[in-house]
Amino acid sequence: MLRILFLTLCTIVSLTANAADYDSYYDNLPVSLQKPTAPVIPSYTISILNYGAKADGVTDNTDAFAKAIDHLRKQGGGHLNVPAGIYLTGPITLRDNIDLHIERNAIIMATPDKTKHILVNKTTGKRESRATPFIKASKAKNISITGEGTIDGNGKWWRPVKRGKVSDTEWNQYRSMGGTLSEKGDLWYPFSLKHFANITESAEDEIKLRMHMVRLTDCERVLVSGVTLQNSPNFHLVPQRCNDVIIDGVTVRCPWNAQNGDAIDIGQCRRVLIVNNVIDCGDDGICMKGGVGQTARDYGPCEDILIQDNTVYHAHGGFVIGSDCSSGMKNIVVRHNTFSGTDTGLRFKSSEGRGGKTESIFISDIYMNDIKDQAIVFETTYFDNHVGAAPRGEDTPKESLFLPDFGDIHISRVVCRGTNTGIKASGAKGMVHDVTVENSTFFYTNKSTDIGTDCDVKIENVDFHTF
Repeated sequence: MLRILFLTLCTIVSLTANAADYDSYYDNLPVSLQKPTAPVIPSYTISILNYGAKADGVTDNTDAFAKAIDHLRKQGGGHLNVPAGIYLTGPITLRDNIDLHIERNAIIMATPDKTKHILVNKTTGKRESRATPFIKASKAKNISITGEGTIDGNGKWWRPVKRGKVSDTEWNQYRSMGGTLSEKGDLWYPFSLKHFANITESAEDEIKLRMHMVRLTDCERVLVSGVTLQNSPNFHLVPQRCNDVIIDGVTVRCPWNAQNGDAIDIGQCRRVLIVNNVIDCGDDGICMKGGVGQTARDYGPCEDILIQDNTVYHAHGGFVIGSDCSSGMKNIVVRHNTFSGTDTGLRFKSSEGRGGKTESIFISDIYMNDIKDQAIVFETTYFDNHVGAAPRGEDTPKESLFLPDFGDIHISRVVCRGTNTGIKASGAKGMVHDVTVENSTFFYTNKSTDIGTDCDVKIENVDFHTF
């Protein structure tokens, strides 16, 4: 009992201290940003072990998490403590005023039994053909995921694998799980596995159901702090249409070749702080998404976002806007970040039909090395060539209402040692405009710049070096 009271007091002090500490990140900003409000969690604390959970890596703890969270809900919220051990479980749904606290050496792992992740229609009792996120919250207020433990999505049971992206040893490891090969033998699908039932009728349909690992939708006052998120079947951390989001000191990791292995995807959120995180992932690192079409535009832009003191190792892009941008992007500051070994550094991607306007984007003090392609790139004909994507044809319908509109973007004090191309931009007139890159240094191996004639990118006091 004394230990629980001590942990509770520490948690309250920690949350209070952190809330105060976050104010310092907003000093000397190039544009005024509204600060996020941290969640306030009641002091009441329980342990998952008191609700029948077993940390043996074998027992299905789905019911234990549901019972514990329901108990907290009835008490008005509190902290659900998860001690050291491995907790195999199906989906977890967070409710108002609840903190999921994962202690050091505790691992919450998604069961590889995919049937446990399919929603059941409450009216008919039949399983639906879609997977629910592993950990989710919808329209919740004051929620947090904290601690020094790990959330593991067990993604290898869900993700397709391209033969050209793995070694012989890795390929044989996947084959030993069972699975299905494509007709050409160049793709392995986690379909017809040795030990688990399929959830669809075909390998192609199976991979379309890959779940997000942590998805928070239409929530208010969110904190994700300290935990490790790894091996998601799809995107790792996805706040969607949330207000007041703080992501602090999180590690996100998965294999470099994990299909759609995005680390942090911020979708149409307002008042967001992303600080002190370490990322090593299979797709985009820290990505801003803005939805597609008029519904997204009506909702309004991703707005008042500060991204600082993060390190991104492998990723398709260190900091990314797009490809879905219809809602727009406004008042975003990215500063004091390191990108080491990413495919691209600063990546702005969109295409006709999914574009939108950017406003007041300020990026500074970015340090990059060993960038595979471009340190800075603007793409306006982006195509998501994921496994299962339909071929892109020249007769694809164009949506002129939603054209890429990358402008009012200010980039300064970038140091990049090692990139194929320093700065690249392509697009029709008006798609890339009012962009400045200044007071920076790039060491490139192929081209200093590759900027289309219709792109307005001003380069001032920038040094380019090569061998």
